[in-house]
Amino acid sequence: MTETAEQQPTMQFEVIVVGGGMVGAALAMLLGQAGVAVALLDARPEPLDADAVGKGLPAMRVSALTPVSQRLLEGLGAWPWMAARRVTPYRYMQVWDSEGSGEVGFSAEQAGVPMLGHIVENDVVLAALERGLAEVPTVSVRLGARVIGLHEGPAGREVMLDEGHRLSAPLVVAADGARSPLRELAGIGVSERDTGHVAVVTTVRTERDHGGVARQVFLATGPLAFLPLTVAGDARYCSIVWSTTPREAERLTALAPAALGRELESAFEARLGAVEVVDRALAVPLTQRHAEHYVQPGFALVGDAAHSIHPLAGQGVNLGLMDAAVLAEELLAARRRGIALGEPRMLERYARRRRGDNAAMLALMDGFRLLFGTRHPAVTLLRNLGLSGVDRLTPVKRLLMQQAIGQRGTLPSSCR
Repeated sequence: MTETAEQQPTMQFEVIVVGGGMVGAALAMLLGQAGVAVALLDARPEPLDADAVGKGLPAMRVSALTPVSQRLLEGLGAWPWMAARRVTPYRYMQVWDSEGSGEVGFSAEQAGVPMLGHIVENDVVLAALERGLAEVPTVSVRLGARVIGLHEGPAGREVMLDEGHRLSAPLVVAADGARSPLRELAGIGVSERDTGHVAVVTTVRTERDHGGVARQVFLATGPLAFLPLTVAGDARYCSIVWSTTPREAERLTALAPAALGRELESAFEARLGAVEVVDRALAVPLTQRHAEHYVQPGFALVGDAAHSIHPLAGQGVNLGLMDAAVLAEELLAARRRGIALGEPRMLERYARRRRGDNAAMLALMDGFRLLFGTRHPAVTLLRNLGLSGVDRLTPVKRLLMQQAIGQRGTLPSSCR
């Protein structure tokens, strides 16, 4: 007679990570490489096809990875594969206001780093991590696993999967995205605010080479970013993130590719010449969220499950990777001392280390959005003077660049 799912024993782990995206995979790998028994659960039915990732037309979902995030991925062994597949370094950033003459530039040389960062397709990062996880025997990856229940159990927290299996661990971590079902199951509230913006996302090929420069212009309706991509040696590709009003996003995504290209060229002041749209354009609503708490006994939030941010500075995935690195550091330190991995005081240390930094970045991005979202002439003048002033004040620029490259506060050892 075959055992039913209800009769099967509960599977025991040290940590259960729910959500196998970039942040969840990085956390599982950090713990697994240190010998922690981890279950990594994700609802996706199958892993990415590593042979297809990073080839042909770039994927539309990209991230601006900081040097700090790069060091974390190098330590995990993921970066060499990523670099061999497709990453685009940028050594310079240009930011300007379309309604005036204010402009500021940041260079890697001024920041004292080889690169300000790399634009990388999210699939390239995730495929590299999935390849690495396959080599870590202490990590059990379960795809097609949908969590429908979260309960207190005799050995910590228990999760129930939709097919009836149960898994138990002293600690369950939610890395399942901005609308985290697990966060809801845990009863953790979230402050949520509609930014009033929708991101129009696509990929373009420009007349002129991007030159390894990330560019962003503040328009009356919101910021437009041209993020550099290099495809088969051709440095005339860019990933577009145009944050604008819902009505304008609807209009833009309804345009034919040639017409959208002309709109982009005009809005971008033709700084890279003619613009050819080479992929479909998607509209993504932008909502800023911050969880009321990051932890409970035996439970923690990381990445977008804890905070989701306006893509203004491309910092979302970097904040999430830092969550993973800090939580892993606290967990491994506790494990060495024989402390239970769901112990509240240890988890609160993680929350204290991350909540302030995340909240500050959320507030900074909100401030930028409000500052550049107004058309009041006096504010326009002040922000133009401000941009020009920042460009002349090297100490202020250096402080802003340290923020941009992720060099904030005391970094976890995996990122140093």
